[in-house]
Parts: sequence; structure tokens; C-alpha cells
Amino acid sequence: MVAAGVGASGTARTLMATQPTIYLPHGGGPWPWIADMAAGTRALRTWLESLPSTLPEPPRAILCVTAHWEAPVATVSTASRPGMLYDYGGFPAHTYQIQWPAPGAPDVAGRVRALLGDAGIPSAEDASRGFDHGTFVPLAVAWPGADVPTVQLSLVRGLDPALHLRIGRALRPLRDEGVLIVGSGMSYHNMQGFFDAMRGGPSRKDAEVFDTWLADALVRADRDTSLTAWDRAPRARASHPREEHLLPLMVVAGAAEGDDAQLTFRDDVLGVPVCGAAFG
Repeated sequence: MVAAGVGASGTARTLMATQPTIYLPHGGGPWPWIADMAAGTRALRTWLESLPSTLPEPPRAILCVTAHWEAPVATVSTASRPGMLYDYGGFPAHTYQIQWPAPGAPDVAGRVRALLGDAGIPSAEDASRGFDHGTFVPLAVAWPGADVPTVQLSLVRGLDPALHLRIGRALRPLRDEGVLIVGSGMSYHNMQGFFDAMRGGPSRKDAEVFDTWLADALVRADRDTSLTAWDRAPRARASHPREEHLLPLMVVAGAAEGDDAQLTFRDDVLGVPVCGAAFG
């Protein structure tokens, strides 16, 4: 159903079918372009390819909260034609030539800042920021045509989970305006642990224990309370020595306050169990 609404600026705004919010694992580096990583990412590829078909209608834009961008305040990318940011190292030369030429959406970026301002949350903008691999890797699999305007949103340094839940709550109206809010990270992110798990070491057990806790936390009535105290969960710091890959989850969960969560992905990625979720 399409309805007319009024935005924060007082101008008419078209409301579309309410989009869910999605937390997705983006895998390791530029994995879709590396044949040797195919076996360890097959389930993830299949799931990402299916994402557009799960939405109520095609999004008019995507707001991607990326684990690979931290700033002093919540910062949005405003370029109309974003470039590429190859923020990884040690991969084959061809992976530094990847292109995902989705347009930006300066109007959506402006709306993000307006909503954050209304909530008393400081923000900034960056007109030069290109698509980092937390954005272009999973979205190139899901939307290979690069035809959905995309804006990136940074994490806030300090990585306070309560603040990121609050940021998500402020951005909730975007969902009724055709904007798909995506949190791109990994529910397990310990680089040494990945290699240990592939060798049959104990890190896989760490991932399993934390994954079980997280899957339960997402469907609890006190979801926000559980997520705010995530570091008290079993094997939490063994799974996330640093939590930047978990914090995008807080934003998408905040933007879905009151909506149920569904674990739409739960499988091994690069030798450890990880999950992805849709809210609403």
C-alpha cells in the first residue's frame, strides 16, 4: 500500500511498503571474486542472492551501516557517484579492480541527518567516501546490477551499543519511505579464531556458543537489553575481541524496535557458524 506522509521538513513524502531491516554477514575480504574461497562461502552467496526476493517491494534506496567505517559522530556518505574503497590487503590484483557502480542518494543522506538531528544525535557527512568492502561485497552479490541508490552510514567511535540502538530508533521512519536499512558485519569476527577453527582448534566452539546466545537474544522480549550487554554473553570477547562487526546489528535492531526478528541465515562461513537476521 502506498500512502502520503509528511517528513520532518514539512514537505510531502511518499510512504511505501514498510521495509524490514537486515543484519548480514559480509564474509572475508573480496570472497565472491576468489575461487579458492567458494566452498567456504557457498551458503552465504546463496542467501545473499535471495535477499531481493524476500522484500515487500524493491527498495528505492539502501542505507548500509558498515563495520568498516568509524567516525567521531554518525557520518553519512553524500556522493552522488561514489567511488570504490579497497580496504583490504593481500588479495589477488584483480580484486583491486572490482567495480560496483551503484549511485549514491544525497537526498536519503540528508534525510538521515535530519532524523538524527531530531533525536539529538550529532552527525556529519562525507562527500568523498567510496564504497568499502563491508558495503560493496555483499551488495554486489545481492544486487549485481548496482541499480539501487546506496548510502553508507558509519559507526561511532567508542562503539557504545546503547548509542547505536538509539541511532537505529531515530532512523525508523526511513523504512516507511522505501529505504532498506542493512547492517553489514559478522556475528563472529576473530581473525586468529578463523584460522584456528579451520585447523580444528577450539575457536569453533567459541563461535558455536556465542552464536547460540545471539540467536536466543534476537528473539527475546528484552532484545535491546540483551544486545546492550552483549559483552557479558558466553564467549563474547573470544568471538569479538573488538566489536565493530557486531555494532551494525544494534542499528538495524534499533530501527526495528517492537518488530520480531527472524534468523534468516545460520550456517558456516569460512569454517565457523555465523548468522544473519531480518527484523519486521
